[in-house]
Order: sequence, then structure tokens, then C-alpha cells
Amino acid sequence: MGVKIFVLAGYFLVVLTIGFIARTRWRSSPETYFLADRKLGTFVLLGTMVATNFSAFTVFGTSGAGYRDGYAFFPIMGFGTGFMALTFWILGRKIWRVGSEKGVVTPPEMIRVIYDNPLLSFIFALVMIVFTVPYLALQPMAAGYALEALVGLPYFTGCLLVTGIIVLYTLRGGMRAVAWTDLFQGVLMAVLMVVSLILVARYHGGFVAANQDVLAMNPDLFSRPGASGKYTITIWFSFIMLWFFCDPMFPQLFQRFFSAKNERTISLMMIFYPLVCTLIFFMPIAVGVLGHLSFPDLVGKQADRILPMVITLVSGDIMSALVIACGLAALMSTMDSQLLTLSSIFTRDIFPLLTGRHVKGNAAGRIFVIILSLAGLALAYKPPATILQIATQTFTGLAVLFPTVIFGLYLKRVRAVPAILSILSGEGIMLLCYLRIIPSWGFLPVVPVMAVTFSVYLGTLWVVLWREGALHMRMPGWLSDPYFYLMLGVFILALDFWAWGKAYPQWAGIPLWLGYFVALSALQTFLMIRLVRRLKKGIAGQKRAS
Repeated sequence: MGVKIFVLAGYFLVVLTIGFIARTRWRSSPETYFLADRKLGTFVLLGTMVATNFSAFTVFGTSGAGYRDGYAFFPIMGFGTGFMALTFWILGRKIWRVGSEKGVVTPPEMIRVIYDNPLLSFIFALVMIVFTVPYLALQPMAAGYALEALVGLPYFTGCLLVTGIIVLYTLRGGMRAVAWTDLFQGVLMAVLMVVSLILVARYHGGFVAANQDVLAMNPDLFSRPGASGKYTITIWFSFIMLWFFCDPMFPQLFQRFFSAKNERTISLMMIFYPLVCTLIFFMPIAVGVLGHLSFPDLVGKQADRILPMVITLVSGDIMSALVIACGLAALMSTMDSQLLTLSSIFTRDIFPLLTGRHVKGNAAGRIFVIILSLAGLALAYKPPATILQIATQTFTGLAVLFPTVIFGLYLKRVRAVPAILSILSGEGIMLLCYLRIIPSWGFLPVVPVMAVTFSVYLGTLWVVLWREGALHMRMPGWLSDPYFYLMLGVFILALDFWAWGKAYPQWAGIPLWLGYFVALSALQTFLMIRLVRRLKKGIAGQKRAS
């Protein structure tokens, strides 16, 4: 026990030291504190983007889903999250450009600049805060699970401990400290997830043998639609749509686009992202599947603890502490970013509208960091559902913001009324779906919600422009790029209905249809490289012409 505590204490000390070294001045400007002076290069930006997006949900929620449903969850996360990288190209570059030209620091601030409407900006900010706080609560929840399994620390005491450490370096360091601690924690997470899978597989006689034993116990874990039978073709489609529309709307990811050094940094991040997703998500899912050999009878929320439980069983004190530190790295690198981004939104978007005055320093934002952390702890005290269920519900609420952002960035004539109505109608439909007042027709609620949100925005905008006599709307250039449609073809190929219900054939202990999705991710990466090169040639041609 003493060894475990020593290892974890060392990990926490390293994180605090990095945060202290990379700290910003207490009276720094908002761009310095919240965006690291807009100077994050490719390596650091990719590291902080990956670490920020790969949260407690990645390590604990994904391993729990792997335990409950099997390898059917891998394409949803490995391919689906990687496919979302296309939005870095569609949205990220334009967001960076607006931020650089207008001095924008927060997502709602960008919306206010584009639409020139404080009410829309306030609604946008409110939605981001309301639907990020439950996701924020997942991080102390997972910390409590991990420390309880590893050292016997009471669940909520673990929540308090990790939250306190995160608040310490976030309050002092700002984006620069968050980015560098994220990079460290992201690398640590990747390395230790590899180690955890190796340990579990070796304990059960090797990766191939262990998978064959699980296959004999429960072959549904190796097939589509998974052990519970819930990942139907419509649910699979829903999850890919959810990640695509929701992930770039995470306030902590959205704000990362402002902090990029240049557009090239964002393009390179897009190219590497699918590979990282494929590698990272396979490991916790595989650990969850193999966890059946040690703990065959877990149900519901219990499965979210499978990774700390199985690692504590199969490894010594030092390794088990290090691997649990991997999970802590994932959740801490997300929570610090969420706290920082939401505090910037409060400082620059909510507080001025409520008080009628602008804040010059960052004191209000720092106070809001503390308030948010307490709100997350309150929700984590008695979690209402599994990590996956909580995440899916909050993600849908954020996805509603996508039409407002993409149309605001690309349409020359935008109006606030369509954006406001699309957000309100989307959140209303989401509430009705979750209350089961209206059906979702076999899909996740995100499908009917986004259908209504897009329809309301475009329909209302058409009416408004028609009444103003300015109906012509110019479509974005990427809609005429052939590589965009090739990417759409990759998405269609991902709807592999012919593999449903099949556990065979296998290679190296895993079903071959997993390799199919690895190949699709590789194809996507190739197409994105070609997309970036076409842009460079186009820019070079324009310069020569001028």
C-alpha cells in the first residue's frame, strides 16, 4: 500500500511542478492566460487536444463499455472519433482565422462577433456551461473509482483530492500550464494503456489465448451489434453523427483552435488525429473485454471500474499504481481544460452581460474555476448513471450548437433569429426524446435533434432573407472539393451492415472486421493529406497570379 501511495504522490508532484514551471503571470492578459498567446505549435497542440478530448470517459467509460458490449464499441470510438477530425478542416481553420483577426478568446465571443447579437452569444454560452458541467463531473467520478480500487481511499475523498490538485495548477498556470501538463499526461496515458493491455494479456496466457478464452465464454463480445445487442446499424450511425457534430463543440476543444500558432498547425493536427484515436481507443476496450476472465459478473455501473480492478489484480503495486495514474492523467487533462475554458466564458461572456461591465483581469475567471469544480463534485457525489450514459446525454446538448457555428462561419448573410430558434428547438426536442414523449425511431436522440436543428436554422434563414429580398446564399468552397465526397464515401463504407452478428473470421485473437476500420482510418488519413496539399497548391497559385 505504501508503494502505491508513493507512486501516486510522485505523479501528482510532477504534474504540479510542470504546471508551476509553465505558469503565467498572475496579472497576465486574457490572451496569455486563456490562449497561451496563440502560439501553440503542432506537437503541443496535438498533445493537448488529444489529452483534452480523451477523458475519464476514454479510460474508464470505454473500458466499461468494452466489458459490457465487447469489441463492437471499438469502431464507434476508434473510427468515429477519428472521423471527426474532418471538422478540424471544416471549422478549425475558420475559427482560428476569426480569432486571430478579431482578437476573439472564447467560442460565445466569436458568435457575438459573427452575428452581432448579445442574446445569441449569451444563449450559446449558457448551453456550453450547462452541458459541460455534467461531463466535468465524470472526471472526479472516475478519480474516485480509481483511487478506491487502488488504495482503498473512500470514493468521494478521491474525488476531492484530484479536483483540488487540478484547481491548484489551473488557477495559477492558465492555458500554458494546462497545455504542457496535458502533453505530459497524454503521453503518459498512451504509454501506460499499452502497458496495461500487455499486463492483462500476459496474465491470461497471451493476447491471442486470452481472447480465445473470452470468445468461448461469450462470442457476442466479438460480433456486431455486441453482447447486449444494442449497437444496431441505426445506433452505430447515431454515434458517428454524435461525435462529428458534438466534439468540436466541446468548449475546451473549440477554444484550442484559437490558441494554434497558424493554420498549418491545425491541418497537421487533423492528419495525425485518426491514427491516435485508433491506437488509444483499442487498448481500454480490449482490457474491458479481457476483464471477463477475472471478473465475469459485473453489471451496469460496476463495469466502469473494470480497469482499476483488473490491473490491481494482475500486477504488482508499482505497475498497478502507474497504470491507474494513466486513468488519472486522462481525466485530469480534460478537467483542467474544461475549468479553464468555462471560466473564460464566464469572464468574457456571462459576467459582462449580467453586470454591464467588462472584467480587465482574470480574478473573476479564477473564482469561477472554483465554483465549477464544486459543481462537478456535487454531481459526482451520487452519480445517476454509467459514464457512457451521462456522456451521451451531455454530448447531444452540445451538438445542437453545430449549425450556428458552421453557417455563421461560411454563409455571407447570417441572422441571429435562425440561430436562436435552432438552438432552442434542438434542446427542446432533446428533452422530449429523453423524457420519451416523442420517439427516436431506433436512433439515438442526436439524429432527430440534429434534423430539427438544421431544418429550423435553414428554414428560418430562408424566410428571413426572402422577406429582405436577399435570398441568394453562397455555398462554402469545400462542398465542391472531390476529396470531401471521397471522405463521405469513407463514412458510407463504415456502415458495414454485412458484418453484423459475425464473430468470425479472426486474426491474432480479434475479429477481422476491426482491421477493416483500421484500414478505413488509414484511407481517411490519406485523403486528408491530399486535401491539405490541394489547399497549399491553391494558395500558391493565387500568390503567383497576384
